[in-house]
Amino acid sequence: MTLNLLEAATVLQAGEPTGVTTRATQMTTVDEVLVARAKAGNEAALEALFRHFEVPVYTLARRLTRTSHDAEDVLQETFLEVVRSIGRFRGDGSFEGWIRRVAASKALMKLRRQASRAPEEDLSEELADAVAAERAHGIAAIATAPERLDLQAALARLPDTARVVIWLHDVEGYSHDEIAAMAGKTASFSKSQLARAHARLREMLAPRLEGPCT
Repeated sequence: MTLNLLEAATVLQAGEPTGVTTRATQMTTVDEVLVARAKAGNEAALEALFRHFEVPVYTLARRLTRTSHDAEDVLQETFLEVVRSIGRFRGDGSFEGWIRRVAASKALMKLRRQASRAPEEDLSEELADAVAAERAHGIAAIATAPERLDLQAALARLPDTARVVIWLHDVEGYSHDEIAAMAGKTASFSKSQLARAHARLREMLAPRLEGPCT
């Protein structure tokens, strides 16, 4: 039922030598001793962590925000938060996963600050499920269509919230509960935004998928 953006990710990053960096695909390891030193306030260790994660955090921030300037702001805000909060990192999951959640949360906060005064129209959970079900067949085709090069442009035309939710869910692999926690919303809100994003992408890309009339 979901648009598998992860399969199309390398297309979205055409021309970028490192490809897409996502929670699901990145294989980064960080020395536990380095993290422990950073937690103890060692400045050299904190600097090493910054150098290690600067590119993947910026890449994620750039995908979630509209401009490189905003992505740079998110990068800085993320590492300021890391400095403030690393002492609370308990090691239950990977350090990489923790820092990516911080970055995603900071990006969502920036988008909320930039949001227009008029709130975005929401979809009820029931309507979201209906839209997703109705579009399921066509959506599945998008990920494998030759025209998926148009996906990047279509994503850019989505409202910020819908665009971020579809990226976090379909590419980064976050659950609706995780996205809701980052956004300060409910899981139902995340589901409705995902359904909206899938439906709008299908509408924008449908002419390409259907091909010329004969």
